[in-house]
Amino acid sequence: MAGSGLQRAQSFLILATLLYRASHLTVGVAAVAQHRQGHPVQFLGLAAALGLSLLLFGAALTRGWFDPRHVWADVLVTGCLLPFALYTWGGVRETPALGWAMLLGGSASGVVSVALPRLQALVALVLLVVTHLIGYHLVGASRAVLGGHVNSLLSSAVMTWVFWWYLRRQGRMLDEANARALAAETQKARYAERLQHHRALHDTVLATLTTLASGGIDANTPEVRERCAKEAAYLRRLIQQTADEVHHPEMGAALEEAVSSAESLRLRVTAQYHELPQVPPEVAAAFADAAREALNNVRRHAGTGHAYLTATEDPDGPGGAVVTVVDRGTGFDPEREVSGLGLRRSVRERMAEVGGRATVDTAPGEGVRVELRWPG
Repeated sequence: MAGSGLQRAQSFLILATLLYRASHLTVGVAAVAQHRQGHPVQFLGLAAALGLSLLLFGAALTRGWFDPRHVWADVLVTGCLLPFALYTWGGVRETPALGWAMLLGGSASGVVSVALPRLQALVALVLLVVTHLIGYHLVGASRAVLGGHVNSLLSSAVMTWVFWWYLRRQGRMLDEANARALAAETQKARYAERLQHHRALHDTVLATLTTLASGGIDANTPEVRERCAKEAAYLRRLIQQTADEVHHPEMGAALEEAVSSAESLRLRVTAQYHELPQVPPEVAAAFADAAREALNNVRRHAGTGHAYLTATEDPDGPGGAVVTVVDRGTGFDPEREVSGLGLRRSVRERMAEVGGRATVDTAPGEGVRVELRWPG
């Protein structure tokens, strides 16, 4: 029952009406088996009902819904002609012997109510009711039997239609819910992409512009001009490429690029690398981006022009890595940390996205120690 909610509703209704028909055919097999002597027409009639049932429901299961041509064949042959054939050529003269053929009209009416257009369905139901009236009159059935079977025929049509209306409604509601969920996921992915771009701009271009605006460095120095050129090229790549197309270097080169970026803005960085492990490209990029922002925070807020970066293999977990960024500046009260794109998003969230973590150890006057660890 794979597919949309409406397709699942259709498949379920086909199976339900198939089981209904199977119950009627079981009664027919039992009734015909009691008359093994003579009357081959009864066996031929049962074989015809079985064959048409296989055609009707087999094609419906294959195609996903009922073929109106098969529905009409079932109504005319199984629902209308079979009872008269049993009476005329099969020697059926008693109500119980004819009852199994009349039962088939009940399961036929259920399919009619959902598979045919409204006017055609009404005509088919009238034909089935007339067959019941005439057929039971020929075998002298009581009014109670006649009324009960006609009521069963019409009730089968009504209940199947109500059942189909409900399933179709639920299927459409499911499809609408799935569509809303897909739209929400698409919007969430777009937001995540925008957030990634915002963080990248915050860590690079905006950091450079903020430093230039504060007047802390000479914008005409070769180092600053080189950094501006690199970040202009980065902006062009950001616009032209998707996230999967951006090249992520290995961890050592990625960290060195972050250090060089900070040094171009006149922050002296003492960097030490020791037995760096091989990590996935996205993890190397997360380490570099988080370290870059930690260094940017040193330059902007620490009140010192010197930072220390250490990168090494995680001694507690083979294959893992630890990067620390330390300064001996003013520090801050972590209880009063303002949530923004700095330590919270550019550092902590970036590490969390690749299964790592970032911790910040600081106090007023004690400097800041940022530890990046993967796996977390």
